[in-house]
Amino acid sequence: MIEIQPVLEIRAPDGFALWPVAGAEPYGFLRLSGALSPAEVGTAVMSIAACNDCEPDDGLPPRPADPLGAFLHGLLTLDDLFAAGGLRVTDTLHGRTLLPGCCNAMDERSDWAEVVDGSGRATFGHDPSPLAERLGDRVRLTVDSDQDDSPVIELPVTRLHHLLACAERDLTDFTHLVGPWAARHVPGRAAAITAAVARALAVRQGDA
Repeated sequence: MIEIQPVLEIRAPDGFALWPVAGAEPYGFLRLSGALSPAEVGTAVMSIAACNDCEPDDGLPPRPADPLGAFLHGLLTLDDLFAAGGLRVTDTLHGRTLLPGCCNAMDERSDWAEVVDGSGRATFGHDPSPLAERLGDRVRLTVDSDQDDSPVIELPVTRLHHLLACAERDLTDFTHLVGPWAARHVPGRAAAITAAVARALAVRQGDA
C-alpha cells in the first residue's frame, strides 16, 4: 500500500512557552491533517512561525517588544512565507519511505504537477535528494537520487493523482483547525495567524 501525506518539519519545542505545544523530535516531521490535537496544532504553528522568525527588512514595521508579538512578527508581516516540509510517500508493503529533503518548502508540492502533467520530472530538496520521474503511465520515486542503490517506489500515474488530491484535503482539513486554535490561544491575532498559516502552506483561502 502506498500513502502520501503532507508533513511539516518541526522545530524543537524545548523551552517554548507562548502557547501549549506537543513534545516532538527536533527536525522530525509532523503529519498535517484534521486529526491533530490542539497541542499538535500549536507545534505546527510554532514551527511555521519559527521558519519566518527573522529580522525585518527595510520597509517593514519594527519587531514588537512583547515576546508573542516579536515571535509572530515575521509570520504576520513577510510577503514570502516559508514552511519547511513537503510530501511524505510511504510504501508500507516494501518498507520504503520518501521524505522531503533539506530546504524543501510546503508550497513546492506544486512541483508534483510537473511529474503528472508537465515535464515528467521533479526534485524535492537535498540530503536526501528525492526524485520523481514519469515513465509512461507509471511514476518512479527515488528516495535519494545521490545514492546509486537508493530504494525506489513505483505507482501508476492515476494512483498518484488520487493520492495527491487526498494530501491536499489533509492540508485543508488542518487549516480548518488553526482558526479555532488561534481564537483560543492568540485571540487578538487569530484571523491574521490563520490567514498567514494558510498562505505559508499554499492552501487557497477559499479552500481553507
